[in-house]
Amino acid sequence: MTHIPAPEQTDVVSPVESKSVSVKVIELEELTEEEVRLRLHLERKVERAFYEAGKALMELRDRRLYRSTHRTFEEYCRDRFGYSRRQPYLLIEAAMVVDNLSEKCDPLDHILPTNERQVRPLTKLEPKQQRDVWQEAVVEAGGKVPSGRIVKDIVQRIMEGTKVPNPYQEGEVCQIIAKDNPELRGKGGCWCIVSQVNDFSCTVTAWGGEYTVRLDHLKSMNYSDTECEQMKQICERITRLHDNGNLEQAASAMLKHLGEVKRPYLTPLEEKLLRVLEQQYERK
Repeated sequence: MTHIPAPEQTDVVSPVESKSVSVKVIELEELTEEEVRLRLHLERKVERAFYEAGKALMELRDRRLYRSTHRTFEEYCRDRFGYSRRQPYLLIEAAMVVDNLSEKCDPLDHILPTNERQVRPLTKLEPKQQRDVWQEAVVEAGGKVPSGRIVKDIVQRIMEGTKVPNPYQEGEVCQIIAKDNPELRGKGGCWCIVSQVNDFSCTVTAWGGEYTVRLDHLKSMNYSDTECEQMKQICERITRLHDNGNLEQAASAMLKHLGEVKRPYLTPLEEKLLRVLEQQYERK
């Protein structure tokens, strides 16, 4: 019988076992004092990008540097930056709040907002309240930059806890203070009639339509009840004409003038012109 030798035994190594695993150790390198200062400076620039945008937009608006290409600031921001109608004003308001928060603090040592949403709830408050709420929000966030939700919750608690009765009443004549509210653009200085009194706002009727505005956007004209009733009738006449929808430019300009008068009556000429417009357009 022929002897057949047995095959030699060899270790079978799996593909996984044959691969060597190497771990790359990243050594951290200390920064020099100058590099630490530079890093902090650059980090602040990134965090304050929304602030710088707001300051730039404010100057573009106030100096009307858009006038060579666009009729309005809103159109310019939409075409140039792709902003919605409200966005540039949110950034401007945020920049104003940051200026207030950093007014008495060293920006390099003080915790400041890093985005517009953290600031938005503060725009409803007075400057001192803004600083107090921000400090409380920083504490609530554990000494870090608070989220917009934390700031909003604190503002809401304050408004609910210090609720002040609405000083206006239905039928009262007030002046609109537009400030930086784009929805009131062109209505600053116009008089209006309060049609509904809410907790923190009023619904008013002006020559161009109906608006819901915060209390700080209104100023009472202190007219008597009789004078308020006279202005209410004038408002109804102007509103009917405005709702016609087919007014010529001269007619619209006349209504705008009547909507800005600072007295509780119309002059004889104004009354005559208003009647002419009513005869012209209500007949149609």
